[in-house]
Amino acid sequence: MVTDTIADYLTRIRNASKAGHRVVEIPASNLKKEITKILFDQGYILSYKFEDDTVQGTIKIALKYNKATKEPVIKRIQRISKPGLRKYAPSQDLPRVLNGLGIAIVSTSHGVMTSKQAKLENVGGEVLCYVY
Repeated sequence: MVTDTIADYLTRIRNASKAGHRVVEIPASNLKKEITKILFDQGYILSYKFEDDTVQGTIKIALKYNKATKEPVIKRIQRISKPGLRKYAPSQDLPRVLNGLGIAIVSTSHGVMTSKQAKLENVGGEVLCYVY
């Protein structure tokens, strides 16, 4: 039984990209679907597909690799806020990842978004993860 489903989601993506897999299959939830959409919009994954074949449903993610070097596009994907220690940030103190080259995914009252979007909308929230 997994208690931190977001950490499990990030670990499955991390392990699949390090192993060189093209597709990774993950149990679905609404929060994971929103994070997947953000990863696709920011160019970290090639494509995704939501399947409702089981009770919970699954997310199939096609990972993206550099064509020349065959290295994964996602260099690091790191969980920040954990069930034992939640990390919240107001809109002024939202983190910049790798001086703006990476993204921080934030869960706000306006939905799940990147820290750049949250700053523009002037909302803070829980910092879920860093991706670069």
